[in-house]
Amino acid sequence: MKITKIEKKKRLYLLELDDSERLYITEDTIVRFMLSKGMEIEEQDLQEIQEYAQFSHGKNLALYHLSFKQRTTQEVRNYLVAHGIEESIISSVIGKLKADSWLDDRQYAQSFIQSNLLSGDKGPYVLQQKLSQKGISSAVIEEELNQSDFTELTDKVAEKLLKKYLGNLPSKALQDKILQSLINKGFSYSQAKAAYQHLEIEEDEESQQELLYKELDKQYRKYSKKYDGYDLKQRLTQALARKGYDFSDIASALREYL
Repeated sequence: MKITKIEKKKRLYLLELDDSERLYITEDTIVRFMLSKGMEIEEQDLQEIQEYAQFSHGKNLALYHLSFKQRTTQEVRNYLVAHGIEESIISSVIGKLKADSWLDDRQYAQSFIQSNLLSGDKGPYVLQQKLSQKGISSAVIEEELNQSDFTELTDKVAEKLLKKYLGNLPSKALQDKILQSLINKGFSYSQAKAAYQHLEIEEDEESQQELLYKELDKQYRKYSKKYDGYDLKQRLTQALARKGYDFSDIASALREYL
């Protein structure tokens, strides 16, 4: 059979044969098989051309996807599936990209973790979840996280939390808030506890007293409508304790207040 036309169509080329067969191929395919108009090809050659054209198209799609940013194997695989590339071709493309160092899940995990350590605020548990969602194996994630020191980052996040909440919460509530916030960001309790202990907290006793009385006013307005005497005192004590105030401070304030 003879090639009767090779015509460029956006990213691909249309190849037509004299038996009316038409297929789309890549420029790489033309170069590899030195295809040209009027060239005679055998059936076996045509099959090889078709297979390589599919592989080349899949590889070009993957490289285009990778040109914007680093991606994981699963992300590239999902992209190729979405573009209708056959599974057997996808496996070949992935293998080639890995061999040429275009795809490296371990390197991706390293970069992801380092970027967070430099400019992020997430702990290892959140990073583990995010990397797992991107298809990176748990073994690779665990190894890379174990080789990373989160001490400096945990301290930095704890400092930001302290600036945010200092002066707005009683001492106990402040500690609980910072610890819980760090845990919510993916740090372990031991990491959060160590970071809290590294903080230099200058407690303003007068400010703490103002916070207590302000909260006491609020709770008194709420409960004095329904309770009085001993019941009111118990309700106020419980409410203030839940807010993180110390029982001795509460008792002292109530003696002056009631």
